[in-house]
Amino acid sequence: MKIAVLSRNPRLYSTRRLVEAGQQRGHDMVVIDTLRAYMNIASHKPQIHYRGQALEGFDAVIPRIGASVTFYGCAVLRQFEMMGVYPLNESVAISRSRDKLRALQLLSRKGIGLPVTGFAHSPDDIPDLIQMVGGAPLVIKVLEGTQGMGVVLAETAKAAESVIEAFFGLKQDIMVQEYIQEAGGADIRCFVVGDKVIAAMKRQAKAGEFRSNLHRGGSASLIKITPEERMTAVRAAKVMGLNVAGVDILRSNHGPLVMEVNSSPGLEGIETTTGKDVAGMIIQYLEKNAEPGQTRTKGRG
Repeated sequence: MKIAVLSRNPRLYSTRRLVEAGQQRGHDMVVIDTLRAYMNIASHKPQIHYRGQALEGFDAVIPRIGASVTFYGCAVLRQFEMMGVYPLNESVAISRSRDKLRALQLLSRKGIGLPVTGFAHSPDDIPDLIQMVGGAPLVIKVLEGTQGMGVVLAETAKAAESVIEAFFGLKQDIMVQEYIQEAGGADIRCFVVGDKVIAAMKRQAKAGEFRSNLHRGGSASLIKITPEERMTAVRAAKVMGLNVAGVDILRSNHGPLVMEVNSSPGLEGIETTTGKDVAGMIIQYLEKNAEPGQTRTKGRG
């Protein structure tokens, strides 16, 4: 197969591993810088051009679209879909998962466990918003934040009010969530491919920190997840419409709670921690599913 990898940087671990895994299995892997691809949006023959040439003959595309280029990246991916190329994750599903509020609303509608979350627009509603999520301590999240950036733990109601007011003053959209004390600064990253959790790791925040992201100095270790956690992760990915996803789960006193569903989960942490060939499993998934005409949306939406 001829497989495109949409990535800004061919040297990134995840991009490198996907290319290696594809080449090992005999595929032609082509890395395309998302922002350098440009489109001819014509009804009779949609095209993507790259470095002065039309891209042709691709069977599948693996989107590794960073959060900062979501809009343009999804437009390029949608163009691939319109050309009949099979996407590992569809543009519609990626857009859906990147909108944190919309993602939580969709998960909530399907009855998937979530931390109690509040969202408001007016500063007048802050005291009630804080009460709504169970009071302090609570977590305040900027909607556009990634890798733990724009996430604040407010220990007291007074601190929470000050932080929320500051964010409102900066015209930032924020969510307020209950703090799951019993999780102890740890979460579980479940790596979903198709309808299976193929690997899982526990991420533990470093001392004095509550964010467990590996980019923030968190540590990762192997973990055995429960059948309920496994089912929750698979269902969350399915609700988003993602074939490949990193689902972040908190262990709470009332069962697993989904914190986030990531449409471009990094491979380095999960492969290093579990010793599994996650990139290879992703390529195998494409081999099974990327048949001509199997683009589900055919570029709609």
